[in-house]
Amino acid sequence: METSTRSLLLAFSFTLLPVAHAQIGNPGFMAPDTVFEEAGVPAPNQPNTADVLFAGLLTEGGLAEVELGELAGDMAAAPSVQDFAARMINDHTDANKTLADLAAESDISLPDAPNPHHMDVQARLEALDGAAFDLDYMRTQVAEHQKAVTLLVWEIGSGQDAELQQFAAATLPTVLAHLELARQIVADLASGNAGGTERL
Repeated sequence: METSTRSLLLAFSFTLLPVAHAQIGNPGFMAPDTVFEEAGVPAPNQPNTADVLFAGLLTEGGLAEVELGELAGDMAAAPSVQDFAARMINDHTDANKTLADLAAESDISLPDAPNPHHMDVQARLEALDGAAFDLDYMRTQVAEHQKAVTLLVWEIGSGQDAELQQFAAATLPTVLAHLELARQIVADLASGNAGGTERL
């Protein structure tokens, strides 16, 4: 694991320690109509604006990950890219279902398709093949997982719905692992080592 990602993991680990005890369900920005179970602790399933935005944006990204993973499963040339795509389908399908269940409990409406940006990405990738497809897909995966990391950290610090915050905290290490693996595969592809990347 490269130094920068290891440092990120350590930093987020320390960030999450107080979150588990104090900040989950008790953020600095409450919705104005929040009902409290006790002083400073909102009752369950009361999302604030951050929760709603988080759930919608992460759902769009998760749906795109599955669709792009299926595309890569058909079009990728390198075994490492094929393996990565299969992992994206499995991990994001599970995460999408968990998030949908949590959102339903809090009456948050979720999108049912990727957003226009993700559709443009898919159209661009569909026009490629072979090594060009592999490198573009994996570079896209680095960018998308960087966005997801930022979104998860934002929810942990700014959300109000404790279950959504806990989901974000539990999902963050997996997304960081995806990001590190995507970076490794991009480096391998760029150096001509297209098939030998190990799974994390």
